[in-house]
Amino acid sequence: MDFYDLDLNDNTLDALDDMNFTTCTPIQEKCIPAILDRKDVLGVAQTGTGKTAAYLLPILSILDDGGFPQDAINCVIMSPTRELAQQIDQAMQGFSYYMPSINSVAVYGGNDGNRYNQELKGMQLGADVIIATPGRLLSHITMGNVDFSKVSFFVLDEADRMLDMGFSEDIMAIAKLLPDTCQTIMFSATMPDKIEQLAKSILKNPAIIKIAVNKPAEKIKQTAYVCHDNQKQRILKDIFGKEKLSRVIIFSSSKIKVKEINRTLKQNGINSDEMHSDLEQSQRDDVMYRFKSGQVDVLVATDIVSRGIDIDDISMVINYDVPHDVEDYVHRIGRTARADRDGRAITLIRGKEIGAFMNIEKFIGRTVEKIPLPQGIGESPEYKVYARNENRKRKPYNKNKKQGYKKRNGKRSERKQTNV
Repeated sequence: MDFYDLDLNDNTLDALDDMNFTTCTPIQEKCIPAILDRKDVLGVAQTGTGKTAAYLLPILSILDDGGFPQDAINCVIMSPTRELAQQIDQAMQGFSYYMPSINSVAVYGGNDGNRYNQELKGMQLGADVIIATPGRLLSHITMGNVDFSKVSFFVLDEADRMLDMGFSEDIMAIAKLLPDTCQTIMFSATMPDKIEQLAKSILKNPAIIKIAVNKPAEKIKQTAYVCHDNQKQRILKDIFGKEKLSRVIIFSSSKIKVKEINRTLKQNGINSDEMHSDLEQSQRDDVMYRFKSGQVDVLVATDIVSRGIDIDDISMVINYDVPHDVEDYVHRIGRTARADRDGRAITLIRGKEIGAFMNIEKFIGRTVEKIPLPQGIGESPEYKVYARNENRKRKPYNKNKKQGYKKRNGKRSERKQTNV
């Protein structure tokens, strides 16, 4: 379906023309009409399917048609990370190019006092759209800097990621400040129970739109090493020793490991840097800029960059740890083989992660090639899940044994008191 087949206003369509956007993605085709009809929406679709445009385009079209209060906050968009908030703000600037009366302000932490004052000024002047991370927005709310009494649109982007990061209470605190007439839109890459519970709490008779998670692109060559945890660093050294690699992202589930991996890579002469939540915003911006511009060859990161970060020319993704969820595996390796390029994805699987990786293989519908370990680093674990021995009989519970333990504790107490 073309965007011209939807009921978007002329200024929105003109901006899309300038950006050479003509055909809707499936999530856009289904969500835009529902939002234009002023329905609450729960959209479930993976990163890279066009979710940002799926809510920004109809909201901007409605706001541009008028009828909303001037000098008031009309739309609040919540983002789990500063990087995604920045990306949404950039998309907002493009889509609203022909709407000079609509303005926005991005609100996120990790900045100096000048940035905070700019955010404050923008909100007090009545920015139509606020794009914010939960913590920073709550800081402004606590200081009495914002008035949400006239908000017409409330958007939660990557709601599952926000809940994973512990923002559930923050989201509910912000939602309670919104008027009952506010239209709420939620997007999530996955649909766990906690997302269903959140949806029931804040959505009113929503249109539920689910787009199946795509399998990884065929152009991604997926391989894996089955190894022990203490062999992973030596495998990395072997990978980077075979060829000159650049445009590589290494994902780890822990920021402590990210720091260790980056330190080891640097010691081995690899031009690498790290991205995790311990960095200040200015540091994260600088790391991402240097990686995008080619000044850094390898980026070691937590899942902070597995979603919502738009880099087209990644040649290889390495999963230092097997992701906890199969969807996260798709998101991580989906950073490569974009824009019709080829790409490689390598996963390091330790023994305890074999079961999780088997679930990933089942989900993607293929067996990932297992590469033999480099010579001299030892044997690899057998690629199988060791089932519990259900025939093993448990010893019966002995009540007298527990009572005896209490009596002994009592004697110890008596002796302790006597010694004192």
